[in-house]
Amino acid sequence: MYISKVDIVKNEQLKDKLPDFKAGDTLKVHTKIREGNKERVQVFQGIVIACKGGRGSQGTFTVRKISYNVGVEKTFLLHSPRIEKIEIVSRGDVRRAKLYYIRDLKGKAARIKTKYHSTKEVLETETETYETSTTEAQSGATIA
Repeated sequence: MYISKVDIVKNEQLKDKLPDFKAGDTLKVHTKIREGNKERVQVFQGIVIACKGGRGSQGTFTVRKISYNVGVEKTFLLHSPRIEKIEIVSRGDVRRAKLYYIRDLKGKAARIKTKYHSTKEVLETETETYETSTTEAQSGATIA
């Protein structure tokens, strides 16, 4: 099978470790900002309202936050070299894949229920899942 040079370059640009997030989750996105000849990291914290394009090279996600009573949305490329890291602050309990209806809501109506109560619990449950999956893979156990 022939692999084009474009596909080779795309695969080199993909990031290995990305957190597993979806619409409704609250994220901190650390992005590199260039001002003149200096480069610094700026954090954008908000709710994920949409994920498009899957996990491939064309994947994007949109984060929304309220800043000084004005809604601000940013769309990020998932594998962009400008993104330094992505942190999950909390997990949202929603029933939709796209949360565009949040744009029309204000105040308490725009809140999203959280699955976990604190960041510490989120990290503990994620590490527990990772540890159990690696131990099962090492032992060769199968679930019936």
